[in-house]
Amino acid sequence: MAADVAPVLRCLGLIRRFGDRTAVDDVTFSISPGEVYGLLGPNGAGKTTTIRLVCGLLPVDAGVVELNGTAVNVRAVRAKSAIGLVPQDVALYPDLTARENLRFFGRLYGLRSRALAERVDEVLDLVDLADRADDRVEAFSGGMRRRLNIGAGLIHRPSLLVLDEPTVGVDPQSRHAILDSVTQLGASGMAVLYTTHYMEEADRICDRVGIIDRGKLVAEGTRRELISQLAEQDRVELTAGGDLTVLARACLELAEVTEATAADGELHLLAREGRRILPRVLEAAEHLGVEVKSVEVVEPDLESVFLRLTGTALRE
Repeated sequence: MAADVAPVLRCLGLIRRFGDRTAVDDVTFSISPGEVYGLLGPNGAGKTTTIRLVCGLLPVDAGVVELNGTAVNVRAVRAKSAIGLVPQDVALYPDLTARENLRFFGRLYGLRSRALAERVDEVLDLVDLADRADDRVEAFSGGMRRRLNIGAGLIHRPSLLVLDEPTVGVDPQSRHAILDSVTQLGASGMAVLYTTHYMEEADRICDRVGIIDRGKLVAEGTRRELISQLAEQDRVELTAGGDLTVLARACLELAEVTEATAADGELHLLAREGRRILPRVLEAAEHLGVEVKSVEVVEPDLESVFLRLTGTALRE
């Protein structure tokens, strides 16, 4: 996204307290048009409270939330109408059909007549439920309900879509469909705020992530930026026959290698840009008469960054 494009969402210095406990502590971030921003954190880290502040469902004790340059607060009805909130708990009427649910939510946002009917059809196609449009929601699977729940958040064409753990408890096929839909929404230019308990989801769909812990945003950036900030390194693991101790010493002469250990027919390296140095490692092995049987390069991921920053797994 071009640097001169104004953000859709801007949060500056958000603070929210509940008695003596500070749930959100000086949180600042922004989301640009077409960007999927992941907000990650352990349970109780402040994710849900942050979402409520963003959506104007809770007043801030300090700080500013702006959507398209307009302040968002509990009384800002017009600003809040440009947000599509998809809560973790499905918010649908089970005794209504998929079409009737979307028509109901569309009317709440002021859509009427032909414009409403056309938008309902568009959203049903988007969430892949057109063939079940006239079935009651009570007959839907959990994944179908989740997809329709997203549709309800999209019915009024919001500037910002807020998704709070939208894939919890769904089957793999529906989860895949939801992630594809979020990717398409970002590609279409919509700004998306996405919270999840599944690190692989953030790795797959988020352009940037913010990691929140104990109410503070402790790190922010792309996957590669976060890994670089923490000096996380690749692991290069070789299974081989021959004198691996000599090969380990040779590998340590490479500037990118910071650690090399050999034991039980295996060589373990810590290195920057492990894939790039691999040809030189194999060349050194051949020169020293070491027969390499297998090679694996394990690159650091968001899970390792998260563990390093918070000291806990995301699902704990």
